[in-house]
Amino acid sequence: MSSEQTHWFLSPEDDQKISDVFNHLRLRYQNYKDPWGFNLDLCESALRKLMPLYRSYFKVRVFGKENVQDHPYLVVGNHTGQIPLDGMLVTIAFALDIAPPRILRAMVERFLAQLPFLGDITAQTGSILGDRANCEYLIDHGESILVFPEGVRGISKNTPDYYKLRSFSQGFYRIALQKKTPILPICIIGAEEMFPLVFHAKKIASMLKLPSLPVSANLIPLPSPIDIYIGKEISIPQHLNAESSDKEIKENVFHIENTIKKMIVHGLANRRPFFDNIRRPVSKFLIKEFRSR
Repeated sequence: MSSEQTHWFLSPEDDQKISDVFNHLRLRYQNYKDPWGFNLDLCESALRKLMPLYRSYFKVRVFGKENVQDHPYLVVGNHTGQIPLDGMLVTIAFALDIAPPRILRAMVERFLAQLPFLGDITAQTGSILGDRANCEYLIDHGESILVFPEGVRGISKNTPDYYKLRSFSQGFYRIALQKKTPILPICIIGAEEMFPLVFHAKKIASMLKLPSLPVSANLIPLPSPIDIYIGKEISIPQHLNAESSDKEIKENVFHIENTIKKMIVHGLANRRPFFDNIRRPVSKFLIKEFRSR
Protein backbone atom coordinates (compact mmCIF):
# COMPACT_ATOMS: atom_id res chain seq x y z
CA MET A 1 0.00 0.00 0.00
CA SER A 2 1.38 3.42 -0.90
CA SER A 3 2.31 6.03 1.71
CA GLU A 4 -0.40 8.32 0.31
CA GLN A 5 -3.05 5.63 0.79
CA THR A 6 -1.87 4.73 4.27
CA HIS A 7 -1.52 8.29 5.55
CA TRP A 8 -4.11 10.21 3.56
CA PHE A 9 -4.33 12.94 6.25
CA LEU A 10 -0.65 13.92 5.83
CA SER A 11 0.73 16.25 3.20
CA PRO A 12 3.31 14.59 0.91
CA GLU A 13 5.96 16.89 2.44
CA ASP A 14 5.16 15.86 6.02
CA ASP A 15 4.87 12.21 5.05
CA GLN A 16 8.35 12.32 3.51
CA LYS A 17 9.71 14.32 6.45
CA ILE A 18 8.56 11.70 8.94
CA SER A 19 10.04 8.91 6.81
CA ASP A 20 13.40 10.72 6.67
CA VAL A 21 13.39 11.38 10.41
CA PHE A 22 12.73 7.77 11.34
CA ASN A 23 15.24 6.44 8.82
CA HIS A 24 17.79 8.52 10.72
CA LEU A 25 16.48 7.41 14.12
CA ARG A 26 16.60 3.73 13.18
CA LEU A 27 20.32 4.10 12.56
CA ARG A 28 20.65 5.96 15.86
CA TYR A 29 18.86 3.20 17.81
CA GLN A 30 19.97 0.10 15.92
CA ASN A 31 22.07 -1.20 18.83
CA TYR A 32 20.06 0.32 21.68
CA LYS A 33 18.24 -1.92 24.15
CA ASP A 34 15.64 -0.17 26.27
CA PRO A 35 14.57 -1.59 29.68
CA TRP A 36 11.18 0.14 29.53
CA GLY A 37 9.96 -1.12 26.16
CA PHE A 38 10.72 1.92 23.99
CA ASN A 39 9.34 1.14 20.53
CA LEU A 40 10.49 3.26 17.58
CA ASP A 41 7.83 1.83 15.23
CA LEU A 42 5.10 2.83 17.67
CA CYS A 43 6.66 6.32 17.90
CA GLU A 44 6.49 6.68 14.14
CA SER A 45 2.90 5.47 13.99
CA ALA A 46 1.90 7.88 16.77
CA LEU A 47 3.66 10.78 15.11
CA ARG A 48 1.89 10.19 11.81
CA LYS A 49 -1.45 10.29 13.62
CA LEU A 50 -0.56 13.36 15.68
CA MET A 51 1.00 15.37 12.86
CA PRO A 52 -2.26 17.17 11.90
CA LEU A 53 -2.59 18.36 15.50
CA TYR A 54 0.98 19.62 15.49
CA ARG A 55 0.95 21.34 12.11
CA SER A 56 -2.68 22.38 11.55
CA TYR A 57 -4.55 22.44 14.88
CA PHE A 58 -1.94 23.96 17.20
CA LYS A 59 0.21 25.44 14.37
CA VAL A 60 3.39 24.89 16.35
CA ARG A 61 6.35 27.19 15.77
CA VAL A 62 9.85 26.49 17.13
CA PHE A 63 12.34 29.27 17.88
CA GLY A 64 15.99 28.82 18.83
CA LYS A 65 16.66 25.63 16.87
CA GLU A 66 20.26 26.78 16.42
CA ASN A 67 20.82 26.44 20.18
CA VAL A 68 20.50 22.64 20.09
CA GLN A 69 23.77 20.75 19.69
CA ASP A 70 24.24 17.04 19.00
CA HIS A 71 24.76 15.80 22.55
CA PRO A 72 22.57 14.83 25.51
CA TYR A 73 20.66 17.49 27.45
CA LEU A 74 18.28 17.87 30.29
CA VAL A 75 15.62 19.88 28.48
CA VAL A 76 13.91 21.94 31.20
CA GLY A 77 10.74 23.98 30.74
CA ASN A 78 7.51 25.38 32.14
CA HIS A 79 4.60 22.97 32.46
CA THR A 80 1.30 24.32 31.13
CA GLY A 81 -2.14 23.42 29.88
CA GLN A 82 -4.03 21.24 32.43
CA ILE A 83 -3.18 18.03 30.57
CA PRO A 84 0.37 17.17 29.42
CA LEU A 85 -0.08 18.04 25.75
CA ASP A 86 2.84 20.44 26.10
CA GLY A 87 5.24 17.53 26.61
CA MET A 88 3.86 15.75 23.57
CA LEU A 89 4.27 18.84 21.36
CA VAL A 90 7.82 19.49 22.58
CA THR A 91 8.73 15.86 21.90
CA ILE A 92 7.35 16.12 18.36
CA ALA A 93 9.25 19.38 17.83
CA PHE A 94 12.59 17.79 18.77
CA ALA A 95 11.90 14.83 16.47
CA LEU A 96 10.72 16.85 13.45
CA ASP A 97 12.15 20.35 13.63
CA ILE A 98 15.57 19.85 15.23
CA ALA A 99 18.61 18.48 13.41
CA PRO A 100 19.68 15.82 14.02
CA PRO A 101 16.31 14.51 15.21
CA ARG A 102 15.97 12.93 18.64
CA ILE A 103 13.26 11.40 20.79
CA LEU A 104 13.13 13.24 24.10
CA ARG A 105 12.61 10.90 27.03
CA ALA A 106 10.03 12.68 29.17
CA MET A 107 10.06 12.23 32.94
CA VAL A 108 6.55 11.43 34.18
CA GLU A 109 4.91 11.22 37.59
CA ARG A 110 4.45 7.82 39.24
CA PHE A 111 0.66 8.28 39.00
CA LEU A 112 0.82 8.30 35.18
CA ALA A 113 3.44 5.56 34.92
CA GLN A 114 1.26 3.18 36.94
CA LEU A 115 -1.96 3.68 34.96
CA PRO A 116 -3.11 0.55 33.06
CA PHE A 117 -2.57 0.74 29.29
CA LEU A 118 -1.69 4.46 29.32
CA GLY A 119 1.41 3.80 31.40
CA ASP A 120 2.56 1.16 28.90
CA ILE A 121 1.90 3.42 25.91
CA THR A 122 3.83 6.32 27.39
CA ALA A 123 6.77 4.01 28.18
CA GLN A 124 6.79 2.59 24.65
CA THR A 125 6.80 6.09 23.15
CA GLY A 126 9.71 7.23 25.30
CA SER A 127 8.45 8.43 28.69
CA ILE A 128 10.00 7.14 31.91
CA LEU A 129 9.33 7.30 35.61
CA GLY A 130 11.35 10.30 36.73
CA ASP A 131 13.80 8.81 39.21
CA ARG A 132 17.56 9.33 39.28
CA ALA A 133 18.58 5.81 38.25
CA ASN A 134 16.38 5.85 35.14
CA CYS A 135 17.65 9.26 34.06
CA GLU A 136 21.29 8.36 34.60
CA TYR A 137 20.86 5.20 32.52
CA LEU A 138 19.42 7.18 29.62
CA ILE A 139 22.07 9.90 29.73
CA ASP A 140 24.76 7.19 29.73
CA HIS A 141 23.19 5.94 26.50
CA GLY A 142 23.22 9.35 24.84
CA GLU A 143 19.57 10.23 25.42
CA SER A 144 18.14 13.68 26.16
CA ILE A 145 15.53 13.98 28.92
CA LEU A 146 12.54 16.32 29.08
CA VAL A 147 11.92 17.68 32.57
CA PHE A 148 9.13 19.85 33.96
CA PRO A 149 10.46 20.75 37.45
CA GLU A 150 7.11 22.26 38.48
CA GLY A 151 5.62 18.77 38.32
CA VAL A 152 1.86 18.39 38.53
CA ARG A 153 1.71 21.85 40.14
CA GLY A 154 2.66 23.31 36.77
CA ILE A 155 -0.46 22.12 35.00
CA SER A 156 -2.72 22.44 38.06
CA LYS A 157 -3.24 26.19 37.84
CA ASN A 158 -6.41 28.23 37.99
CA THR A 159 -6.87 30.78 35.21
CA PRO A 160 -5.45 33.80 37.15
CA ASP A 161 -2.19 31.88 37.70
CA TYR A 162 -1.48 31.01 34.07
CA TYR A 163 2.20 31.39 33.10
CA LYS A 164 3.26 31.97 36.70
CA LEU A 165 6.01 29.46 37.40
CA ARG A 166 5.75 27.29 40.48
CA SER A 167 9.04 26.84 42.33
CA PHE A 168 11.29 24.24 40.68
CA SER A 169 12.25 21.02 42.39
CA GLN A 170 16.01 20.36 42.63
CA GLY A 171 16.21 16.68 41.70
CA PHE A 172 16.84 17.28 37.99
CA TYR A 173 19.82 19.49 38.78
CA ARG A 174 21.47 16.83 40.94
CA ILE A 175 21.16 14.44 38.00
CA ALA A 176 22.72 17.05 35.71
CA LEU A 177 25.59 17.48 38.19
CA GLN A 178 26.11 13.74 38.52
CA LYS A 179 26.39 13.28 34.76
CA LYS A 180 27.79 16.76 33.88
CA THR A 181 24.92 17.15 31.45
CA PRO A 182 24.08 20.70 30.28
CA ILE A 183 20.63 22.19 30.75
CA LEU A 184 18.64 23.34 27.72
CA PRO A 185 15.96 25.82 28.87
CA ILE A 186 12.73 25.97 26.91
CA CYS A 187 9.36 27.63 27.31
CA ILE A 188 5.97 26.81 25.86
CA ILE A 189 3.58 29.63 25.05
CA GLY A 190 -0.05 28.94 24.14
CA ALA A 191 -0.84 25.75 26.03
CA GLU A 192 -2.58 27.61 28.86
CA GLU A 193 -5.13 28.97 26.41
CA MET A 194 -6.19 25.46 25.37
CA PHE A 195 -8.34 25.55 28.52
CA PRO A 196 -8.86 29.29 29.09
CA LEU A 197 -11.29 29.09 32.04
CA VAL A 198 -10.32 26.56 34.72
CA PHE A 199 -10.93 25.97 38.41
CA HIS A 200 -9.17 23.20 40.33
CA ALA A 201 -11.29 21.19 42.77
CA LYS A 202 -8.43 20.37 45.13
CA LYS A 203 -10.51 18.88 47.95
CA ILE A 204 -12.36 16.51 45.64
CA ALA A 205 -9.08 15.54 43.96
CA SER A 206 -7.62 14.73 47.37
CA MET A 207 -10.64 12.60 48.29
CA LEU A 208 -10.30 10.68 45.02
CA LYS A 209 -6.50 10.42 45.45
CA LEU A 210 -5.91 12.24 42.18
CA PRO A 211 -2.98 14.63 41.59
CA SER A 212 -5.41 17.27 40.28
CA LEU A 213 -9.01 17.68 39.15
CA PRO A 214 -9.49 20.61 36.76
CA VAL A 215 -13.01 21.85 36.07
CA SER A 216 -12.97 23.59 32.70
CA ALA A 217 -15.42 25.51 30.54
CA ASN A 218 -14.39 23.27 27.62
CA LEU A 219 -13.66 19.55 27.53
CA ILE A 220 -11.64 19.51 24.30
CA PRO A 221 -8.42 21.56 24.03
CA LEU A 222 -9.00 24.70 21.96
CA PRO A 223 -6.75 25.31 18.91
CA SER A 224 -4.48 27.81 20.59
CA PRO A 225 -1.31 28.51 18.53
CA ILE A 226 1.72 27.05 20.28
CA ASP A 227 5.18 28.62 20.28
CA ILE A 228 8.18 26.70 21.65
CA TYR A 229 11.24 28.75 22.53
CA ILE A 230 14.63 27.07 23.00
CA GLY A 231 17.24 29.03 24.92
CA LYS A 232 21.01 28.72 24.97
CA GLU A 233 22.37 25.77 26.88
CA ILE A 234 23.41 26.32 30.49
CA SER A 235 26.63 24.56 31.47
CA ILE A 236 27.04 22.73 34.76
CA PRO A 237 29.52 24.34 37.22
CA GLN A 238 32.60 22.18 37.56
CA HIS A 239 33.01 22.95 41.26
CA LEU A 240 29.63 21.42 42.17
CA ASN A 241 28.59 17.78 42.32
CA ALA A 242 25.47 15.76 43.06
CA GLU A 243 26.19 15.91 46.81
CA SER A 244 26.56 19.69 46.96
CA SER A 245 24.51 21.59 49.52
CA ASP A 246 20.89 22.51 48.92
CA LYS A 247 21.87 26.18 49.11
CA GLU A 248 24.42 25.92 46.29
CA ILE A 249 22.05 23.92 44.12
CA LYS A 250 19.12 26.22 44.84
CA GLU A 251 21.08 29.20 43.50
CA ASN A 252 21.68 27.44 40.19
CA VAL A 253 18.12 26.14 39.94
CA PHE A 254 16.86 29.66 40.55
CA HIS A 255 19.04 30.89 37.67
CA ILE A 256 17.40 28.35 35.36
CA GLU A 257 13.95 29.27 36.65
CA ASN A 258 14.69 32.97 36.12
CA THR A 259 15.95 32.29 32.58
CA ILE A 260 12.69 30.54 31.71
CA LYS A 261 10.67 33.39 33.26
CA LYS A 262 12.42 35.83 30.91
CA MET A 263 11.63 33.55 27.97
CA ILE A 264 7.97 33.41 29.01
CA VAL A 265 7.76 37.21 29.17
CA HIS A 266 9.28 37.46 25.68
CA GLY A 267 6.99 34.76 24.35
CA LEU A 268 3.86 36.39 25.77
CA ALA A 269 4.84 39.74 24.28
CA ASN A 270 5.06 38.10 20.85
CA ARG A 271 2.07 35.78 21.22
CA ARG A 272 -0.12 35.13 18.19
CA PRO A 273 -3.69 36.43 18.65
CA PHE A 274 -5.95 34.01 20.47
CA PHE A 275 -8.48 34.95 23.15
CA ASP A 276 -6.75 38.29 23.69
CA ASN A 277 -9.35 39.37 26.24
CA ILE A 278 -8.25 36.47 28.45
CA ARG A 279 -4.51 36.44 27.96
CA ARG A 280 -3.70 40.16 27.91
CA PRO A 281 -4.23 40.81 31.64
CA VAL A 282 -2.00 37.85 32.51
CA SER A 283 0.67 38.90 29.99
CA LYS A 284 0.71 42.52 31.22
CA PHE A 285 0.94 41.43 34.85
CA LEU A 286 3.89 39.10 34.21
CA ILE A 287 5.80 41.63 32.11
CA LYS A 288 5.29 44.36 34.71
CA GLU A 289 6.20 42.02 37.60
CA PHE A 290 9.42 40.84 35.98
CA ARG A 291 10.61 44.30 34.86
CA SER A 292 10.10 45.65 38.38
CA ARG A 293 12.68 43.23 39.79
